[in-house]
Amino acid sequence: MPSHSQSMGRAAEMVLSLTVAGQPCGLPVLAVRDVLGPQTITRIPLAPPEVAGSLNLRGRIVTALDLRRRLQLPARPAGQKPMSVVVEHQGELYALLADGVGEVLSLSPAERAANPPTLDPAWKAVCQGVHRLGDSLLVVLDVERLMQIG
Repeated sequence: MPSHSQSMGRAAEMVLSLTVAGQPCGLPVLAVRDVLGPQTITRIPLAPPEVAGSLNLRGRIVTALDLRRRLQLPARPAGQKPMSVVVEHQGELYALLADGVGEVLSLSPAERAANPPTLDPAWKAVCQGVHRLGDSLLVVLDVERLMQIG
């Protein structure tokens, strides 16, 4: 049986996989509070463009942040309903709108690479690093930096 220090040294990083405009992304599992299917979102007048509106989560009003807008990507095709990944930031709940939500992945911190120099500045500002998954790169998003709106 490995010692406590050995197991700590190679502890896996757990991330929830999601997709934004075809790009695989991940959010640290510890930041995720809930995953919801398509929800009714009410627009908020005069909100920044990346704020899609608000939704009702069991009686709580939750601000919905569109990851496509936040990452300066094209708008979601008409009729495509986003999934909501609920995270907590400074005591408030936020729903991050993604095109799809996958599974929880166990990733080795030793295999995380720094942001590629060619990564778009909008992504670089909110990215903790990347992991190679087969033929694609999974971008690990930083919830704290995602919430820096405006």
